[in-house]
Amino acid sequence: MPVGFGRLWAAQTVSSLGDGVSHAALPLLALSLTRDPMALAVVTAAGTLPWVLFGVLGGALVDRWDRRRAMWVTDVARAVLLAISAVAAALDVLSIPLLAAVAFLLGLGGLFFDTAATAYLPDLLGRDTVLLERANSRLRGAQTAASGFVGPPVGSALLTVGRAVPLLADAVSFALSAVLVRSLPALPRPVPQGRESLLRQARAGASYVFRDRLLLGLALRPAVGNIAFLAVETVLALFTHDRLGIGTFGFGLLLTAEATGGLLGAGIASRLGRRLGTGAALTCTAAVEGFAVLGLAASPNAYAAGLALAVCGAGMGATMVLGPSLRQAIVPADLMGRVASTSRMLAMCAAPFGAFLGGWLADAYGVRAPLCAAGGLLLAMTAVTATMTSNRRVEAALRAAARADGPERREAGDCAQEGAV
Repeated sequence: MPVGFGRLWAAQTVSSLGDGVSHAALPLLALSLTRDPMALAVVTAAGTLPWVLFGVLGGALVDRWDRRRAMWVTDVARAVLLAISAVAAALDVLSIPLLAAVAFLLGLGGLFFDTAATAYLPDLLGRDTVLLERANSRLRGAQTAASGFVGPPVGSALLTVGRAVPLLADAVSFALSAVLVRSLPALPRPVPQGRESLLRQARAGASYVFRDRLLLGLALRPAVGNIAFLAVETVLALFTHDRLGIGTFGFGLLLTAEATGGLLGAGIASRLGRRLGTGAALTCTAAVEGFAVLGLAASPNAYAAGLALAVCGAGMGATMVLGPSLRQAIVPADLMGRVASTSRMLAMCAAPFGAFLGGWLADAYGVRAPLCAAGGLLLAMTAVTATMTSNRRVEAALRAAARADGPERREAGDCAQEGAV
């Protein structure tokens, strides 16, 4: 792996740790200001709005910008934003509108940083599929460990020290990430295709996804998956409490089991892709998720539920390594930002439908119904997208990408391997 990847890995790990801290602290800060569920929902929803409102336009902007600069400038901006928020907390002038604005701006920063990082990585690694899977496995594992295991309890603990402390800690994490990203190697910017307007370029990126059956299949998986998983998440605490007799501490352990499975899935994703082929592996992991959710619905006790969630997490972890790695290997460099942001936007837009579906099914048919429906939806999605992401289609796309950007790929690979160890 190139030396530069280690710095990117470290930057995203530090940033994910800060994200975990703020993801725990922001809702608790909001809870300290109000008990109104709608006000709390506003703070939570504000962080997802940038992807819904500006997802494709953000990708078009990233495709115009220097990706490394976009990442470190975004990190600096987020560090300043959180430092100001920490001052507001110290002065006791926090409010629900202010927290919602902070969540929105952090989400906007995440849109630009994540899209730029997704577009930068394939250029750094010369679009080598094996290196991309290895890199995404490490990035996904570090993100899960930092934001899922370490960050939330640290954020909750820091909040007991002072309301400003977790915000300040997150600001420091973004500042450190900015320093690390700033030291990454500068890579050639993709040459834009003509002088089109931003809106036309954004539309071209979205159209590229919808016209390509393989890319569309890769985008449908997280979109449909978000509907299913949000339906489960909406009622999971209620289901485990009422049907399985699990308390607050046990519920936390269940979520830890899911995150542990996610780490395992991310770790074995590359091996699974080599053994089955990337297309078949994606179909396999999607089916595993569906059967695991059905297993959760049928769980007679906490141990079976924990096992089902761990298996589901493993499927999700492997999918989130294999899918993005394949997309990064086959999409042209000048379209990478728009294609990545379009796929992410579809997934984010689908999430609210899942939450509504889960609440409605639980109210109409009982708390187990959303889990059964989610499992069935995941299996139906697996059947629909299996031919769209088959091994044959994946191999054809990789060959076409190699022919289309052969010279650029070699140039990028030379830049990426400079100083490799």
